[in-house]
Formats: sequence, C-alpha cells, structure tokens
Amino acid sequence: MDLSTINPALLVASLMVAATPILLAAIGELVVERSGVLNLGVEGMMITGAVCGFIAAVWTQNPWVGFVGAALGGAVLALLFALLTQVLLSNQVATGLALTLFGLGLSALLGQGYIGIRAPTLPRVDLGPLTDLPVVGRILFGQDPMVYLSLLIVAGVWAFLKFSRAGLVLRAVGENHGAAHALGYNVRIVRTCAIAFGGACAGLGGGYLSLVRVPQWTEGMTAGAGWIALAIVVFASWKPWRLLLGAYLFGGVTVLQLNLQAGGLAVPVEYLSMSPYLVTILVLVVMSAGRAPGSLGRTFHASS
Repeated sequence: MDLSTINPALLVASLMVAATPILLAAIGELVVERSGVLNLGVEGMMITGAVCGFIAAVWTQNPWVGFVGAALGGAVLALLFALLTQVLLSNQVATGLALTLFGLGLSALLGQGYIGIRAPTLPRVDLGPLTDLPVVGRILFGQDPMVYLSLLIVAGVWAFLKFSRAGLVLRAVGENHGAAHALGYNVRIVRTCAIAFGGACAGLGGGYLSLVRVPQWTEGMTAGAGWIALAIVVFASWKPWRLLLGAYLFGGVTVLQLNLQAGGLAVPVEYLSMSPYLVTILVLVVMSAGRAPGSLGRTFHASS
C-alpha cells in the first residue's frame, strides 16, 4: 500500500465536498426536529431534489436554476408530509417512511429519460492568489459556491435559533407545543414552515449530488445519505455547530476510504465501502451510552 499518493490538503478539500449534501439535509432536519416533528422522509426528499434539480439544469443549461428546482422539489414533498401529519394528523414515523419510498419511486420515474446525460456544473470559486496559498488555499478558497452556501446556512440557522424571536417561537413549539398554543402561536403553521425549510435543504443536498459531486442522474444515487443525515442530527444533540462536525466526520471517512482503495490497501472493497456507515453506528452507540439511564431523548408529537 502506497500512502504517499494521498495529499492531505486535497483530502480535506474533498472531505468538504463529500460532507456538503449530508450537511444540507441534516441542517434542514435539525430545524424540523427543533419544531417537535420527526420527518423520516429525508432520503425521499433528497432523491426527489436530485432528479428535479438535474432536470431543471438540463432543460435550462443553468446549474443555479437546477438548485432552485432541487429546493422546490424537496419542499413540495415536505409539504405533502406536512399536510398528512399536521392537517390530517397521520403518524409521523409511518408517513416519513412512506415519503421515502414514494420519493425513491417518483425519482426513478422522472429520471428515466435522463440517464447518461451530463448536467452543467458550477464553476469553482477562483480567488486568484488566495487559491494558490500553500495548504489552506485549495481548502478554503478553491471550493464550489455551494460549499460556502452550506456553511452560511449552518451559521444562519444557529443565529436564527439563538438570537431571533422567530427562533425562540420555533423552539417553544418544539419543547412544549401546548404552552406555545396557549400563548397565541399557531403551532401548525410554525411546524409547516419548519418542515418546508427542511425539505428545501434536503432537496439542495440531493441537487448537490446530481449537479456537483456526480454531474449526472443515477437512480438511487443518494445511497442512504438521508438516513445518515438523520443520524448526524442525533449525534449533534440538535446543535448546528456539532452538526457541522458530524457531517465533516462522515465526509472524512467517506473520502479516506476512497483514498485507501486508490492506495492499494489490502482490504476487500466491500469492507471499506461500509466503513462510513459503521462509523456512524459506533458514534450513535457512544452517544446513547453517555445519556442518563431512563432518558428517552427528545419527544416528538404526532400532532399539533
């Protein structure tokens, strides 16, 4: 095995790219769960965003229009979840699982005529001399715009939840919806807005997969990224900056296993491919072991 071919700077830069779709989906789900709703349909919203974004980008030859289409696709599917759970009061867990299956089937249907077509991609940010700086240049100043946008969204969600009145209302609805309703807040509308935001972020994450990481449409291309995003929200204890750490941890493991394969590590490829998911399970086990006995974590309400 030859590890000398692994460039640490390129490894970290690739880590940020690999983590971005999961980070986008996870930050949206964090907002949803802070409102007191559990949406297990992240995978379905991601794959729907991926195919909608790809189709929009191919038709317009504009990747930015593609990302708008991806966000809209994820948001529409999320609003369907909101209709079923917040208006018709269906079970959140069953509805979320059904949403994932529906999204996977819908994306396969919509993407039938787009297999093998390449979409226009986003150019990388070129800041001239800054990009050429040793080590940090390629990492900090040579990424595509969506990497920076994902970081801005994380910072914005953190500021929103911590400093804004609307963020306080959202947290109040999630922690005690009865008290929030007694104070005059419309719990159903607050949760619907949070669900739509989470769907748009999941759609952006899926769009990043089909427009940047692999600029083409492949059926099932999310490959469980939505489920990883759900796990990372728990790992982060519903805190945005911990979420960033968790997403980059998973991205790092993903990129490292690809580099180890390229370096000729004498381990079956299947073991390396499952390593990111194994790390996620181990992290969740450690997090669960650190909780107080009898603790059931956050409580989610099936209806408003």
